[in-house]
Amino acid sequence: MDQTYFRRGFGLKKEIEPLLAAEYHSALVEELRAEGHVRSFGDLTIRLAEAFGFCYGVDRAVDYAYQTTVKFPDRRIFLVGEIIHNPHVNKRLQDAGVTFLYPGKDGHFDFAMLQPNDVVILPAFGVTMHDFDVLKGIGCVLVDTTCGSVLNVWKRVESYAKDRFTALIHGKYFHEETRATASQVNTHGGGTYIVVRDMAEVRLVCDYIEQNPGALSKAEFQAHFREKSSADFDPDVDLVRVGVANQTTMLASESLAIAAEVGKSMTRRYGAAELSEHFRSFDTICSATQERQDAVLKMMQEPPDIMIVIGGYNSSNTNHLAHLCREYTTAYHIADATCIDAEAGTIRHKAELAADAPEVSTGDWLSPGPISLGLTAGASTPNNKIGETIERILATRSLVLGGAALAPQSPA
Repeated sequence: MDQTYFRRGFGLKKEIEPLLAAEYHSALVEELRAEGHVRSFGDLTIRLAEAFGFCYGVDRAVDYAYQTTVKFPDRRIFLVGEIIHNPHVNKRLQDAGVTFLYPGKDGHFDFAMLQPNDVVILPAFGVTMHDFDVLKGIGCVLVDTTCGSVLNVWKRVESYAKDRFTALIHGKYFHEETRATASQVNTHGGGTYIVVRDMAEVRLVCDYIEQNPGALSKAEFQAHFREKSSADFDPDVDLVRVGVANQTTMLASESLAIAAEVGKSMTRRYGAAELSEHFRSFDTICSATQERQDAVLKMMQEPPDIMIVIGGYNSSNTNHLAHLCREYTTAYHIADATCIDAEAGTIRHKAELAADAPEVSTGDWLSPGPISLGLTAGASTPNNKIGETIERILATRSLVLGGAALAPQSPA
């Protein structure tokens, strides 16, 4: 049995449970959940989405990371990238003695400082096949927290490569998960991939497949997708057989629409009778991502006056939740409770979906009078950050939670 590779933890869950409960749980959030996800404080009604915060994959990754610090107290422990995209969780692991390894400007990691006796944690997003092989070659102890939903996508991409289908991946080409997923085509020599960010990029691919008027030339196509495709990608060859996959944290409805669009394009190019020889698509959408998006859509059947979305600004699934909310109501994507200044009555938030969108400040965001306020959080946001946000919102209305929660009123 390989004693340098671990994927099922170390049986130390009971030892770390008190620490995880103290650092990440919230009694207030649990009270709200038990009361049907809604509670009124004066004329302010708080509504909590039915699915929010830590998903199973994130919970498991954090659990295993803490188990690792207990299992190897006298060894150097490293983490490839970030365990998840939440600054508070990552900071707590750094405080626990875990050293974070970040990629260079070229996106590649330098593992030169690692030694065989070191312990290396692989994040929930996974790592590329190249990085995994390098780490195995060094002889480090590897603790693999890669999410099961991500592994399911990898299996699909591997099957595409085996059957000589190009993997068309809906995702962000610079994201750790997408980079790791794309690398799975290397399981079989000559595998190819192309990453599309949105429907606009998909149309570039579909126009080329169909050779529509205005389609990019081969040179233009290769230039546009140079950083988003496998080496020496040849659209004349590599777009003849295509299988669709996705980064698990993308907007589910968009991933499904993209798959449908590529399927239609292949049908127009090759005919319905030959479609199976040129196109494949399977549902690789993460169930937790879907559940959180579905919970927001359910809430938007009767939209709250304001929606607060809590989570790291570099968290893909959190950004997509915020984007979804903005289609129905006023929505603020905040990193945590500190973004709300109760005294000044301002809120700092990320107002756009783009990864590099700046943080902006809005004043008088919580108007007086009866108001309903909805909350949700990305899959990498712990409950304590949700609870702290609720307390800060109440403080903005001069409603303070004491030793016990402020006595609730019946929802309006």
